[in-house]
Amino acid sequence: MTLEQLSILNYKNIAEAQLQFSPKVNCLIGNNGMGKTNVLDAIYYLSYCRSFTSNNEHNAVINHDAQFLMLQGRYTRKGSPEEIALSVQRGKRKTVKRNGKDYKRLSEHIGLLPLVMVSPLDWDLIRGGGEERRRLMDQIISQGNRQYLDALIRYNKALEQRNSMIKHDYRDQLLYESVEQVMCDTAATLHQARQQWLEEFSPIFMRYYRAIAGDAEQVRLSYKSHLSEMSMQQLLNACRDRDMIMGYTTRGVHRDDIDLWLGDHSMRKTGSQGQCKTYTIALRMAQFEFLKKYTGTTPILLLDDIFDKLDEQRVVSIINVVSNSHDFGQIFITDTNRTHLDEIISMMSGDYAMFAVEGGVITPIASRQEEARP
Repeated sequence: MTLEQLSILNYKNIAEAQLQFSPKVNCLIGNNGMGKTNVLDAIYYLSYCRSFTSNNEHNAVINHDAQFLMLQGRYTRKGSPEEIALSVQRGKRKTVKRNGKDYKRLSEHIGLLPLVMVSPLDWDLIRGGGEERRRLMDQIISQGNRQYLDALIRYNKALEQRNSMIKHDYRDQLLYESVEQVMCDTAATLHQARQQWLEEFSPIFMRYYRAIAGDAEQVRLSYKSHLSEMSMQQLLNACRDRDMIMGYTTRGVHRDDIDLWLGDHSMRKTGSQGQCKTYTIALRMAQFEFLKKYTGTTPILLLDDIFDKLDEQRVVSIINVVSNSHDFGQIFITDTNRTHLDEIISMMSGDYAMFAVEGGVITPIASRQEEARP
């Protein structure tokens, strides 16, 4: 899959841009804060209908001088053209259209345009709470498993209902049974899918970590879930009194986590900056390979400032990994200078494009096609 053209209007600090991309490598160069990451985030938004970097979408995503934003992407997917148009107005719901037609539900769009973003914010996968790692699981599995996404939506809705009932001190047993039945049915689906996913995902992750860091460091992942101890219904029954005191549902698949190991120690406690950066990059590369297999589409790969805090050997290893054109399709890379970008371009065959980004203005500065012209 490739993104051929991108139109941006009022997205963060980018007032307006019309961009044509290479089907292979696209490099964005500029100082920090100029808008390089915002270009990648706009591409991410078209795939997931949400920002990678901003939680408060309406306030943080729309240009502060504007009342709306618009994004439009023209893709080639499985040999056919696709056009996705997305708009957001302040105080209103976002609108997403595929080839001119509105989606009935935004969830129908998830998985259509698989994409993986490697970002400095991935630090939260290591140091952040369990919700960050659950989000990683959910995002990966949902794109290739529609049943999982449906179960996740139903579980979260039922969990929200149960928490509201507890908060307002409802005592209707039949009402609790109705909501909890949905939670129990969907929790079993989520737990089984997450177990199966991690069994297949872990070896891929470990292979990428070794490719970057070598064989001296041993890493592994393990799945942590309350449902490994008892069923969802047993959990709800055992914790009912405690839930009433705490004011929310304390146990269930919504508290699942992934333990990250470096040798026999927790990566969260012992990993250096370089090791943590390598860990997150390996996680994202494994995500890419997994999505490629289970969606039947080669994802777009976004690499945002990936070389920071890494020693030279790891930088060289990453360049070798991403330069393998047989594994990766279209790649977008940001950096503050051309050194690493030129190294990647020199090792890859085929087309590329390079853009300068300054103050939200994106300017094409080089491409292999241009250099080949007389």
